[in-house]
Amino acid sequence: MSSIREIKRRIRAIKNIQHVTGAMKMVAAAKLRRAQGRLWAARPYAQKTAEVAGRLALAPSARMLPLAASREVKKRVYVLIAGDRGLAGAYNANVIHLAEDCLARGEQPASLIVVGRKGLQFFRRRSVEILKYYLEIGDEPDLSLAREIARYLMGIFLEERADEVSLIYSRFYSALRQVPQAEKLLPLSPPPAETSLEIDYIYEPEPIKVLEAILPRYCETRVYQALLEAKASELSSRMVAMDAAAKNSGEVIEKLTLSFNKARQSAITTELLEVASGAEALKAQG
Repeated sequence: MSSIREIKRRIRAIKNIQHVTGAMKMVAAAKLRRAQGRLWAARPYAQKTAEVAGRLALAPSARMLPLAASREVKKRVYVLIAGDRGLAGAYNANVIHLAEDCLARGEQPASLIVVGRKGLQFFRRRSVEILKYYLEIGDEPDLSLAREIARYLMGIFLEERADEVSLIYSRFYSALRQVPQAEKLLPLSPPPAETSLEIDYIYEPEPIKVLEAILPRYCETRVYQALLEAKASELSSRMVAMDAAAKNSGEVIEKLTLSFNKARQSAITTELLEVASGAEALKAQG
């Protein structure tokens, strides 16, 4: 009987877990739909801003601008965008591993700016310099946060506290596919020759002045886009992980139910044998 009670207790516990994971899956799915809407709305603007800035960077005079001027890389800074919470499958582990690879790859000293509690918890226990961190960004990244991060990045680059700044985040492709990647943010680099379009534009005012005006907005847009991509990737990973957990719970419940039925059948059979044996004993005595 003790084994039957134990199996019943385990079934109740796993059913409770199944209810929680199922609810978390539905919540993540609802949040993902909103995150995808914001992401699809922001992508065209971010792509066009990067295209215009890259084309302007082809001008010879663009190297005169501080944010576009390349110099010897003596120190790199990486902006790691992770999540504040777990239960999102391998999402946090993937971007953290990419950050580890980037930090170990270069020969120059490197520092981190961390967005998300999971990234901070991981690298705080390691010998990595963390210049700044941002926690609890919520499920709807705000443009003001992106502007704050971008201004800080531009500041440390202009002060030559960093010679190269890169973003590490997970790019969202679909609910089942998110790819961690590292992209250089500063200094601004012109597009490769094979991808640049041979089109002449007339700028008013001059291209250097247009680029000088657009560069801060370009940095803000790139950071904001990375935050949106990361949030959509996190929510989709959580939705898939909770769906898998709910399905696994159902499979475990089926196995435990089968074990419970076998144990109960065995107990009933044992009781019937005891009753029959007792009846035979009474007949023998009579």
